[in-house]
Amino acid sequence: MVVAGGARANEMYVYATLKAKVRTHSHGTPITIINQAFITLTSASISNRCFSINLNKSSFFSFRLTFIVLSMTQMARWSFHGILAFVSLLAFLTHDVYASVGDADPIYKACVEQCEKTGCVGETCFQHCKFSSDGKPVGGPWYLQEPLYLRWKQWDCHSDCRYHCMLVREEEREKHGGKPVKYHGKWPFHRAYGFQEPVSVALSALNLAIQFHGWVSFFILIYYKLPLTPSKKTYYEYTGLWHIYGILSMNLWFWSAVFHSRDVELTEKLDCSSAVALLGFSLILAVLRAFSMRDEAARVMVSAPIIAFVTTHILYLNFFNLDYGLNMKVCVAMGVAQLLIWAVWASVTRHPSRFKLWVAVIGGGLAMLLEIYDFPPYQGFVDAHALWHATTIPLTYLWWSFAKDDAEFRTSSLLKKAK
Repeated sequence: MVVAGGARANEMYVYATLKAKVRTHSHGTPITIINQAFITLTSASISNRCFSINLNKSSFFSFRLTFIVLSMTQMARWSFHGILAFVSLLAFLTHDVYASVGDADPIYKACVEQCEKTGCVGETCFQHCKFSSDGKPVGGPWYLQEPLYLRWKQWDCHSDCRYHCMLVREEEREKHGGKPVKYHGKWPFHRAYGFQEPVSVALSALNLAIQFHGWVSFFILIYYKLPLTPSKKTYYEYTGLWHIYGILSMNLWFWSAVFHSRDVELTEKLDCSSAVALLGFSLILAVLRAFSMRDEAARVMVSAPIIAFVTTHILYLNFFNLDYGLNMKVCVAMGVAQLLIWAVWASVTRHPSRFKLWVAVIGGGLAMLLEIYDFPPYQGFVDAHALWHATTIPLTYLWWSFAKDDAEFRTSSLLKKAK
């Protein structure tokens, strides 16, 4: 993050002030300490209007650490409500308070403002940026000014100005030896055929196809190739769980393709919600299968709290705050938890397909690094997230292969016991 002149001095002032306030009130109630911390941070934000943009993560982490260390000695004397207040402040302190470099660039902002007035960025002009004296677009609404096959993308004057100003600014930055930066939290991608991130769209669609193939092949194996009980039910105890997993997976990749086609608030919420739902259910599946839980009461006891947490998180994202950073932490936590469960089970089980499970677990862990360690898109098309989409294709095929092997293994074992 670019730090403006004098920002370092402001950071040190806030650091010292926060430290003094916490020490002064260290013998007071937790509410008093928290109030003083809030006053310090708020007054710093007011006195320096660039504070919330220029403060970097490392310096802000030192503020968090100072507050935690200086206050920890008081934890034993705090009431339950005090601890809740402390946790609330920690949530405030761990919230990122910086903006993207690109959209904070004054040259970029001036370009967008000029484009919305003139309807042009350089020699590129947009018909739907031209308005009549009564404020209506010249030539009718934007969705009537483009070919039918492009109307679905809903590019308007504001989004087109942002996009083309971003391209112009990135060209200038590249000429001066600068590296790509994010705009409004996103890397600068190049559109293709009306798609915002064409490579991610294609890979999401391919993942959807692989998921559908895996689910259908599992369905055929279970109901048409393996023996059924006299009541026409499957011997495999986890059939229903894998069906739900397949449906949630296909739902995720569908909305992923839609989101990468056109990034708006609705598509982003649907994509994030679908991912959280799948990860939450995958965690349930991991626990139930690894611990061989076949009793319905035990399954409910495990599933209920996870479903409650996932539902609460989805509601929070959709109706309170679409916090991308928080959502990433939740998704990574659930992903790591289920990978660890599968890894431990693979190390102790004698399952004939444990090798496939090991490959899927290790591959999934390595693929998750692409979601954590982000980098700019190569040639404006392929970024870390697109590569993650690519790695999930063979892993998905292998995962459904393990599911089918597990169905055959459990069915064979149950038939042998029955005999």
